[in-house]
Amino acid sequence: MNLHDAPAGISADLPAEPAFMVEIHTVVNGRPMQCRVRARQHLADMVRDELGLTGTHLGCEHGVCGGCSVLLDGAVVRGCLTLAAQAGGRCVETIEGASERGVLRALQEEFARRNAAQCGFCTPGMLLTAHELLESGVRATRAEIREHISGNFCRCTGYQAIVDAIEAVMARRGDHRSEAR
Repeated sequence: MNLHDAPAGISADLPAEPAFMVEIHTVVNGRPMQCRVRARQHLADMVRDELGLTGTHLGCEHGVCGGCSVLLDGAVVRGCLTLAAQAGGRCVETIEGASERGVLRALQEEFARRNAAQCGFCTPGMLLTAHELLESGVRATRAEIREHISGNFCRCTGYQAIVDAIEAVMARRGDHRSEAR
């Protein structure tokens, strides 16, 4: 059945015809890949469903919770809003890739030390967002740290421990300016 033959009020699944599929060449977690994806498939669905990288979480699917965050050419993007086809010719890094490379180790240790990862649902997106801030070299205040992670929702920690963890890593790196608490 095609969409035009479906009874009123019922939508038919569209077949994966070539017109609806896109072939992309991308690099995911340092590995070159060639993928055939649905033209309207989101990047989060591709990394989860096609590649089995389930550290990228789906929460709101509206781009406001940050659970689906991945790095695209080093910048945090919302995987639930970014089409997989947009990753063509670009580098995607998920929480698994960043963890394997060891670039999150200091943040992961501070999150654990300060109990900043309670249920863990927000943690992958929060870590990638914090990593992006650290890599920018910005000497962030606590308020600026809060602002940078404000697109990531956490219902467990109240953010204090998360900000403390990010601030501690910044201080060890020597790129933190002090601010009164």
